Amino acid sequence: MTDFWLISVPLDKTSLTSVEKLKRNLAKTNLVSCCRFSIPELKVGILDSLLSVSDDLSKLDTLTESVIKKTHQCMREVMEQSDDKVLENALANGADHSMNQTAAVSPLKAYLNSLRVDLMSYMTKFQWDKAKYPTALPLSSLADIITKEVSQMETELKSRAAAYSSVKTSLQSMEYKLHGSLQTCSLNDIVRKEDLVTSEHLTTLLVVRELLAFVVPRSSRKLYEDGEGGVFSLHSSKELWVNSKPKPRRASSPSAKGTIRNLCALAEGEFQPGVIAWIHLKALRVFAESVLRYGLPVNYQALLLHTDKKRSKKLREDLASLFKHLDPTASNSKTDVSFDIPGLCQPEYLSYICFYINTNLLELS
Repeated sequence: MTDFWLISVPLDKTSLTSVEKLKRNLAKTNLVSCCRFSIPELKVGILDSLLSVSDDLSKLDTLTESVIKKTHQCMREVMEQSDDKVLENALANGADHSMNQTAAVSPLKAYLNSLRVDLMSYMTKFQWDKAKYPTALPLSSLADIITKEVSQMETELKSRAAAYSSVKTSLQSMEYKLHGSLQTCSLNDIVRKEDLVTSEHLTTLLVVRELLAFVVPRSSRKLYEDGEGGVFSLHSSKELWVNSKPKPRRASSPSAKGTIRNLCALAEGEFQPGVIAWIHLKALRVFAESVLRYGLPVNYQALLLHTDKKRSKKLREDLASLFKHLDPTASNSKTDVSFDIPGLCQPEYLSYICFYINTNLLELS
């Protein structure tokens, strides 16, 4: 299980020296990777506005992560309950990710792994999308753009999830009817071979209710009966039955495969744009917090650290030691870090800015 930490430190001489020392230490141990995270210079605005935007971005971060989690859960529910053949067809039509499967890896796990690889690659090579999020706009306007994206994602997810739920309910209802009604269920366990008479002029009909005319007198015989009705055999004129029997109707069934395919396509159509918006939101938060913490003119450096939970405590201790000069009153490195707060990698104040990016959204727990 991997973690991404997005940290920010000012570009003063002491901090730059600490950054270089951090990189050398990480290169020696090869336990944590570190790279620059490029964030363009955005419009700062007035201080009061920046404080308000910072608070709004924090709430939006929580909402965005929640929608991404719901999308992931929806994908899992659909994929886990569909058979492998349907899933393979759905993914082939709904996504471009390769699924190099082995007998031990399910299509769902292979697909989620491919999404995680894409996410990690996108973050380490992050480039701000100026066409989608123009840097000339104030921070509040950029936040509004992301809010609209996330709200649309949530609405679309609810709509498709409702469609899937409806199809699932309909299929369950059909399954009950096929096994619970004498008019539609299989008669293999009710009708025996000796119950059927076939000759040149006679044939045997099986009906639930004795409604047919032109039957052989006293040929009706009850084969089975329950609280709702019964099954009877009777002999009738074959010519009359062939000429007058109704044409069979084909029962319509919900498009289950189509709905599954649509929901699998949700990963491509909604999940990835949601993650892209989320990472841009993280960048917005780093920028806003850096200005609030380190002041003007804008002068900071953002770094992306890639580690895992086993090494997170040691990494935090190193960061606390290297950047203690930024604020000696900040929490000491011995306090264990909590990852339960959406968007943040610490429950308490640290000497440096740090945001946690939860890539484990795509884990199979």
